[in-house]
Amino acid sequence: MSSGILKRNRRTCMTAVGTILFALMSSGLAVADDQSDNDNAVRVKTKTPIKHLIVLIGENRTFDHVFATYQPKHNQSVANLLSNGIILANGAPGPNFPRSRQFQINQPFPAKYFIDAFATAGKTAYQQSPGTPVFPAPNTDGAPQAPDGLAQGQAPFSQAAVPDALLPLIEPSLEKEDLGLLRTGATGLPGGSTDTRIANAINLPNGVFQITGPTLPYDSFTGDMVHRLFHMWQQSDCDVRNATPSNPSGCLNDLYPFVGVARNDDSGGNSMGFYNVLNGDAPVFKRLADQYTINDNYHQPVMGGTAVQHIMIGTADAIFWETFNGVAQPPLATVADPDPKSPTDAGFQRDKQWTNCSDLTQPGIASIVNYLASLPWHPSPNCDPGHFYMINNLSPGFLPNGTIDGPNIVTGSKVPPSGLRTIGDALNEKKISWA
Repeated sequence: MSSGILKRNRRTCMTAVGTILFALMSSGLAVADDQSDNDNAVRVKTKTPIKHLIVLIGENRTFDHVFATYQPKHNQSVANLLSNGIILANGAPGPNFPRSRQFQINQPFPAKYFIDAFATAGKTAYQQSPGTPVFPAPNTDGAPQAPDGLAQGQAPFSQAAVPDALLPLIEPSLEKEDLGLLRTGATGLPGGSTDTRIANAINLPNGVFQITGPTLPYDSFTGDMVHRLFHMWQQSDCDVRNATPSNPSGCLNDLYPFVGVARNDDSGGNSMGFYNVLNGDAPVFKRLADQYTINDNYHQPVMGGTAVQHIMIGTADAIFWETFNGVAQPPLATVADPDPKSPTDAGFQRDKQWTNCSDLTQPGIASIVNYLASLPWHPSPNCDPGHFYMINNLSPGFLPNGTIDGPNIVTGSKVPPSGLRTIGDALNEKKISWA
């Protein structure tokens, strides 16, 4: 969980617990030369045996989403759904399964944005059918229904629309024997419908569930779900009154499906799904985990979507609106207002991309800042006065040919050119090659 105020893709799913970030060396430490290295004809002298750092971003995936059943080697330990007794090795509920229970906020919803159940009329646990409220079924939201052509923008591709000769041009990074993966994984189900490929989809117990099964192999596309700043804070259900020695943040992580359903994003219970690496799922990630170091207590640097995380990795900072063509701040229509739409609709007034987190009068800001101030270690939001920060996914304000895309910048739908210092700047200054 982030102490700051401040990830649509294949087999997307977030669980309630953590995400994965891998850092590994591309060459073995035992054979690395700690004096020099010949890389692209440039001799690089390093103080350690490490010559290359490769970061693999677990896009949209939490630690328990991928490593729910992972068992480490070499007498090491890991904190995941299996080791905590929430599930068994076969993916079935374990003795501590109730710890993954999810809730729905009771109506009427408060007039202002909330991040914890204390600020509401309370919450009610989801039930198995025919309970009320029923645990939301996983959904096919955003997953492709059938193989098609290039116009759909992503795999899987049909043989008729995309001949085999085109596949290595579409994905030159794939090995020849793996190109067939670009044709598999379509749902075969209507978009935005219950994902009946998941076992017991319409009658799941309230908590985490295994995604894969006899009718849903690991190479399948599954539905997306919300991952945005204000939504993530609300899903986390944080209040210092819930703090314990083992959970000092007081975040219960028990409003995941509720926030997605309230946003009307067709995700249902997707956020509670996990893969089973003991049963053959995610084999590449399992192999990497067996060989390198993983962090079971890290999700992402800041709350928010893909673009925010990539900016943070590249700059160790958040990007804000810089005056462009005399426009000092993004248009109001693109500034987020997460206050509920009505006492019976917890969807946001404006589910948008910018916010001024230095101003407590801005919608949604006070509840987050006040929570941070209540924590005994007093984290600072670190928001510069007057700056509107990008909090959700936006593209850079440039066209593919490098031309500044002024018309889309001034509408607030792209990020203005920025002077924010990046890791690339630092590497260039030291004459270190990078990609």
